[in-house]
Amino acid sequence: QVQLVESGGGLVQAGDSLRLSCAGSGRTFSSYGMGWFRQAPGKEREFVAHIGSSGASTYYADSMKGRFTISRDNAKNTVYLQMTSLKPEDTAVYYCAARIRSGLLYVSSLYGYWGQGTQVTVSS
Repeated sequence: QVQLVESGGGLVQAGDSLRLSCAGSGRTFSSYGMGWFRQAPGKEREFVAHIGSSGASTYYADSMKGRFTISRDNAKNTVYLQMTSLKPEDTAVYYCAARIRSGLLYVSSLYGYWGQGTQVTVSS
């Protein structure tokens, strides 16, 4: 089992950057592919990015490519999401999740462990 805790959210202005962290517990953290999702008020949860267990492979939602970067440090049991050129439409609660099943990486049901989320608010 993996417990995940996100941090790093906050209130920023449009065009700013922000780095989110997701700290995982458990000896098996490095064996999981990890994803970031987000959910804006009144909207469904949306896939942001995925990183493979070793960190060698990454995958992004089209709308995030070029602005967001996912990375991980398995020695620290931590996954990061570097966000740049933030826009008001990036405002959401951001969640990290550990993938427990194979399949299409953007499908949330593949992920079995979720953090509590961290709020990101981008003002115009």
